[in-house]
Amino acid sequence: MGRVIHFEITADDTVRAKKFYELFDWQISNSFITNMDYLVAQTGDSPIGIDGAIMSRSYKAQPVIPWISVDDLDEMVEKVKNAGGKVAGDKHTIPGIGNTIYINDTEGNTIGLIQPLPL
Repeated sequence: MGRVIHFEITADDTVRAKKFYELFDWQISNSFITNMDYLVAQTGDSPIGIDGAIMSRSYKAQPVIPWISVDDLDEMVEKVKNAGGKVAGDKHTIPGIGNTIYINDTEGNTIGLIQPLPL
């Protein structure tokens, strides 16, 4: 089942956004992604909810990008295309995490797909 597992909030100023979201007691830190302004946001340690990130709007302009976990990234990309969606970026491997890609739904919304590494 495709479950939302991550979100990305885009910002013109990630430092300002970091300060704002710390109001919610989020733990926000620099990430391993070094080629863009990308901050990891841990939103709590409860089993309810998900963690996410704050990233520069210059990379993707949509205000919030949900991430959906899939079993087979290539298979899901084909299903997205067949359903009228589009690929919105290149496939990337994030070491220790899995394979990822951005897609657009039929309404033009950006969604991240990730095929996590096996546990």
